[in-house]
Amino acid sequence: MVKVVPVIPIRDSIIFPGTDPVLNFGRPKSLTALESAFQKERVVCFVMQKNARLNEPTPDDLFEVGTLSRIERMIRTDGEINAQVKGLQRVKILSYERHNSFFVARIEEIPDPADTNEEIKALCNHLTSEFRKAMNFGKPADFLLFMNIMSDNTPSQLADLIASALDLKPQERQDLLEMLDVSERLKKVTELLAKEIKILELERRIASKTQERFEKGAREAMLRERLRTIEEELGDKEEHSETRALLNKIKDAKMPKDVEDKAKKELAKLQNMNQFNPEAGYIRNYLDLMVSLPWGEESKDSSDIKTAEKILDQDHYGLQKAKERIVEYLAVHKLSGKMKGPILCFAGPPGVGKTSIGKSIAHALGRKFVRVSLGGIRDEAEIRGHRRTYVGALPGRIIQGIKDAGTKNPVFMLDEIDKVGSDFRGDPSSALLEALDPEQNSEFSDHYLEVPFDLSNVMFVTTANVLDTIPHALRDRLEIINFAGYTHDEKFKIANDFLLKKQLENHGLKNEQVSLTDNALKFIIHHYTREAGVRNLERKIAAVFRKVAKRVAEGHKGKIVIKENDVTKYLGPIKFTANMMEKKDDIGMSTGLAWTEAGGDILFIEVALMPGKGQLILTGQLGDVMKESCQAAMSYIRAKATKMGLSEKFYQKLDVHVHVPEGAVPKDGPSAGLAITTAIVSALTKIPVNRKVAMTGEVTLRGRALEIGGVKEKVIAAHRAGIKTIILPKDNKKDLEDVPKEVLKDLTFRFVSHMDEVLGIALTKALPRISNDGGEVARQRQVLNPQFPA
Repeated sequence: MVKVVPVIPIRDSIIFPGTDPVLNFGRPKSLTALESAFQKERVVCFVMQKNARLNEPTPDDLFEVGTLSRIERMIRTDGEINAQVKGLQRVKILSYERHNSFFVARIEEIPDPADTNEEIKALCNHLTSEFRKAMNFGKPADFLLFMNIMSDNTPSQLADLIASALDLKPQERQDLLEMLDVSERLKKVTELLAKEIKILELERRIASKTQERFEKGAREAMLRERLRTIEEELGDKEEHSETRALLNKIKDAKMPKDVEDKAKKELAKLQNMNQFNPEAGYIRNYLDLMVSLPWGEESKDSSDIKTAEKILDQDHYGLQKAKERIVEYLAVHKLSGKMKGPILCFAGPPGVGKTSIGKSIAHALGRKFVRVSLGGIRDEAEIRGHRRTYVGALPGRIIQGIKDAGTKNPVFMLDEIDKVGSDFRGDPSSALLEALDPEQNSEFSDHYLEVPFDLSNVMFVTTANVLDTIPHALRDRLEIINFAGYTHDEKFKIANDFLLKKQLENHGLKNEQVSLTDNALKFIIHHYTREAGVRNLERKIAAVFRKVAKRVAEGHKGKIVIKENDVTKYLGPIKFTANMMEKKDDIGMSTGLAWTEAGGDILFIEVALMPGKGQLILTGQLGDVMKESCQAAMSYIRAKATKMGLSEKFYQKLDVHVHVPEGAVPKDGPSAGLAITTAIVSALTKIPVNRKVAMTGEVTLRGRALEIGGVKEKVIAAHRAGIKTIILPKDNKKDLEDVPKEVLKDLTFRFVSHMDEVLGIALTKALPRISNDGGEVARQRQVLNPQFPA
């Protein structure tokens, strides 16, 4: 009988009539054919391919005899179909035609002969007995299949059912399918079953031998010995499957020639070694590492500079210098096509985004990201690895990180490089010298690996809180990018753009349920945090949202709006108060500017005069450098006493007390020199200091104003405190480029090079001068402070 049915090629399997296997289909043509057949009569013809590797076989690539089958049920998954099918009848394919992107063929059913003779009955009985014997020897078989075989079957059905249970090659299965003579088919199945029984008997004998030698728990070792004994009994001299697999991996790993030779040498040693030799495990682990390393795998860098800039800006606010450096690297790499990976060091206080920007860099470049924390590492082997002679030897963290990344050019972050220690086990920072030197790391040597590995394409990014603890030789190899602490305005923008959304999501809240006003957020920043980064700010926001989440969980309806006045209800009394400008001009008090890790602040310098013997009293927990600044200021004033209208011996009967408020807070540095000198001069001359003027700068014995650091933070602090005029050394004029424009427009800057200019600006009146010529005093006033008429 001729039929027209869909034909589905299968790679290396045969469906025998009477069996009902579950098959998995993923090729588009097969899926289409299944869907089409399932909607109609559910009948298809399965035909095996001659070459299982072909994805798109043609009719010439298929055998002529297949199996007509019925689709019992189907389960659809993502892009695949699992189907249980029932084999019905052998068929011969007469001709093919295409239909809706899958094969359709005219087929002719091959009937099974119904007549039986004594020989066939004997073969059936023998075959059934042999199969039961195989089951007793441990032949794995499905219980339902076993029951079907033991049931009443025709000779053809019996042969097909047992054939489906045997461990056969695809060609042997196809030969059985095409064997139409039932007698011949039964004999062939009996022969194949007999071979399998022999193997099962041999396995049982091997099991009894090995059981005496090894403990029951050493199952893996026993299986290897059994496999080895089987190969010896069968005379199979081919390579062990594990050895063959390792050799293929070595060839596919794209290793340099010398590295591949080393790996093959170790493989040959493993092949000739007893499997129970402890060193076999060490060699196997070593080879697994060798083939797992990305010798030739490389991520393709993103060449779209605009997209990279957009990604960096989306993930982090500010940090312009770090972002510019990454974009510059991309630009040079795009133009030259080859560039060694830079060795960057992000230095700055905790919480400013040094570690998190590393992930953004990898995202922007389209590379994998690896992070290794170096904090507390004291063993050189953590970097370079252990030599393989040691038990439990492992590669160093750099090689392990490269392996985990899967590419030879990841962004590799070495976190907390300033906290690397050293002891009797070696100095890890010295081991980093080779890895972080662009001229040497193309042949980085790991003690465990024993062959050079190219790290020149890796972009190393290190982070540190302080640079002083990094050895000079290592610091010389790093391109240092300083991360300043965030200003209050920057913290406000970061909180608005990132932290609020993150904490809302973390606490299961929505914008419709809670909102934090801008004034409330600024209040938290000013009065509950004092840090360079934003970690504590994030904790405070989380504390507010936890209390809000509690109210929502208790059934509160409506939106909770948190205003400035409500913050203390959620966070308790304020922790910090902001220093503000004095309310009136005062004698003996000047306003200085200070830099801290948490940003900038204004600093009041108070001076009091008392009868005494010329002592200089310093209080306020001042550091050595700041004490020396006070002494330098006093020496300058004594040297210039007559020009300031003071007696040359004014100090002999006076004690000068210099105090900086907030005595519990340590203070140090030379930048308060100008403010200290101004406060002492004001106290001695009884001339008030303009409260709207703040100053910063180092003073010398000759009265010169020297350059200082932290200008951006100091200027922002002065603006926040209500200061209108800032006195800066002339050499600091260039630093105003980093100050936000909205701050600059509200301030007046006076750049000075000498203390005389500072006094002319800061004091509310010009200094008197001891002179017989009254006109000279007026001229001096005009020089020092042009706002006073001569």
